[in-house]
Order: sequence, then C-alpha cells, then structure tokens
Amino acid sequence: QVQLVESGGGLVQAGGSLRLSCAASGSIFRIDAMGWYRQAPGKQRELVAEITIGGTTNYADSVKGRFTISRDNAKNTLYLQMNSLKPEDTAVYYCNARTRFYVRWGQGTQVTVSS
Repeated sequence: QVQLVESGGGLVQAGGSLRLSCAASGSIFRIDAMGWYRQAPGKQRELVAEITIGGTTNYADSVKGRFTISRDNAKNTLYLQMNSLKPEDTAVYYCNARTRFYVRWGQGTQVTVSS
C-alpha cells in the first residue's frame, strides 16, 4: 500500500512563503492522482490543489496564482509551493494519493500564517 509523509509546514508571516513536501512510498505505481488538502479547526477538509498522472492540475479558487503543485517522479515526492500566504491559509495540510481502489492520507503538517 501507499504511505505518505508530509513535511515543510511551519509558522510564517503574511506575505511569506513555504514549500510543503510529501514523500510517497509503497505501491507507487498504483497512484492515479495526488493532491494537497487542508483543514482548519471546526471546518471541513478542502481541496487545495491536485495533479493527475497525466499532469492535469486543479486549484482551489482561493489559492490560484499563489500556490503551485508539482511532483518529482524520480523522487516519488509531491510539492506545494505556497507564496503570498494569508492568515486564512492557516490549516493542517494533508497529502493525498488516489488509486483505482482506495484513497490514502498523510499525517498532516501544520501551516500557520500570522498577520
């Protein structure tokens, strides 16, 4: 099965940048798409960005133009470059991998943006 480990979260001031990483291991060949989701306390987990095996990307309207999702297949790693961060970006960010048969989640990494 696929295992996911996120890293790169932290505390940053508004306008700053962070780069999140998600290292995947296990049955990598089964992954059809990967994405980043986030969840703030008391709120539903929401899609931030995703990328399919074919390279198609989708972004939440709130992050378009500020965040960029990418992957390094050789390193089995997914990235989320986060620029121009806003306090409303504060959340736990989760890496996600989808296969034909199941969805796998990482443990999450905290991103806190101060005003």
